[in-house]
Amino acid sequence: MNGSDSRDADVILALANVESAYGPIKAIRGVSLRVRRGEIVTVLGSNGAGKSTILKTICGIIDPSRGSISFKGETITALDPTLIVRRGISHVPEGREVFPLLSVRDNLLMGAYTRNDRDAVARDMQMAYGYFPILRERASQDAGLLSGGQQQMLAISRALMAAPELMLLDEPSLGLSPKLTREIFEIVVRINRERGTTMLLVEQNANMALNVADHGYVLENGRIVMDDSCAVLREKEDIKEFYLGKKDSGVRGERRWKKKKTWR
Repeated sequence: MNGSDSRDADVILALANVESAYGPIKAIRGVSLRVRRGEIVTVLGSNGAGKSTILKTICGIIDPSRGSISFKGETITALDPTLIVRRGISHVPEGREVFPLLSVRDNLLMGAYTRNDRDAVARDMQMAYGYFPILRERASQDAGLLSGGQQQMLAISRALMAAPELMLLDEPSLGLSPKLTREIFEIVVRINRERGTTMLLVEQNANMALNVADHGYVLENGRIVMDDSCAVLREKEDIKEFYLGKKDSGVRGERRWKKKKTWR
C-alpha cells in the first residue's frame, strides 16, 4: 500500500459535493472535505459563511439537497440524527443548548441516552468530571444556573457521554472570555490526545483554532476556497490579513472580508 492509499484509509469522515439550503437559500455549495482519524480539523469562515450548516448536515439536523456524506466508509447522508449518534458522532451545538431545568448530572445522562452499558456510562461521567471538576461540584444544580463557560463545559461533556469517535464542535469559544476560551481549547486538545477522539471544529477564533488543529478549511459564501495543514495556513497572507492580523470586529471586519474577491 503506498502512502496515499494509507492516508485515504485513515479518513473517518468524508463530504463530497454537499449542498444544503434553508428554503430557497443555499447555505453550503458543493462542499467537499475529509477528516482523518485522530485529527483535529477546523473550518474557518466569516459569520454566515455556512460553517454551522456543515455540522448540522453531517449530524442529520439538515438534509442535504445534493452530495454524499460517509462515516467510516458507510453512507450516513440524511440519516436520522439518533442513528448518526449511534454510529459514533456527537455534536456540541452553537450556543451550548443545555437542558436548563435538568441538573448537570441529568444533562450528562441525556448525552448517554443511546447507551445501555451502565458501568461504562458511570466511568465516563467520572471522566467528564475529571476534565471539568466544576461540573462535579455543580452536579445537582440546574444547568440553566451555570455560567456561560460552565454551560460550554457541560455541552462538551454531554457530547463525550455518547462515547463518540468523532465530535463536531460548533463555535466553542462563542461568548467566552479569552481565559475561558484557552481553558476550553486545552481540554479539547486533551480529549483528542488522551482518548483519540477525532474533532471537526468550526470556529471564528481563527488564531486559537489554527494553533490546536492539524488541518484547516476556509469557507467563503458556502464554498471551500482553501484547505491545507494549519501550519501552512498560518503563513498564508490572506489568512494573516483577514484572521490573524489587526482585530477588526463587527461591521468593519465584515466589510473588509466581503471586499475580498479572490484568494491568492
